Amino acid sequence: MNKLKITALSAAIGLAISASAMGASLSEAQYKSAGQRISARHTADLATCEALAGNRKDVCNAEADGRQNVAKAELELSYGDSDKHRHDVRIAKADAAYAIANEKCDDLAGNAQDVCRKEAQSAQVAAKAEAEQAQTTADANATASEATKAADKQAALEKRNAAYAIAKEKCDSLANDAKVTCIQEAKARYGQS
Repeated sequence: MNKLKITALSAAIGLAISASAMGASLSEAQYKSAGQRISARHTADLATCEALAGNRKDVCNAEADGRQNVAKAELELSYGDSDKHRHDVRIAKADAAYAIANEKCDDLAGNAQDVCRKEAQSAQVAAKAEAEQAQTTADANATASEATKAADKQAALEKRNAAYAIAKEKCDSLANDAKVTCIQEAKARYGQS
């Protein structure tokens, strides 16, 4: 694995970990406070980048922007856990890793730079494809879960109706008040009206 890929992978891992320490189910106050911390860190990161020059500064800015975008996406996930927010985090990580890797390619020239850019773009396309696959799988699982719940509910209803039919049939052998009482008890037991 070349040095650029290792560096890009390290940056992606760093971005993945950067905001993952936040807990789930934040209150509105915690959400706002975390958003302010993200903005403050971004401002501090950009200030640090100002001391650099040339492409090092560009890479630093890309890292700062990527860190902020991933942190914001993870904050949204922490505030409202959903498949869409998990997808948004994956996309933010892919975009951040691409931006950083692409900026690092500026240090190269000629064919090496072209290959570097293609590798960065390929990694982004692969990461986004994985994000889409995860989203599609989550959607399919949700649909399957809903279908399973509906089937379970229908099966329970049919079982209850069958059990009621048996109980009612047994009540038919009784006479008058005993039969009425038996049917009322069967209706109550099996949820019939």
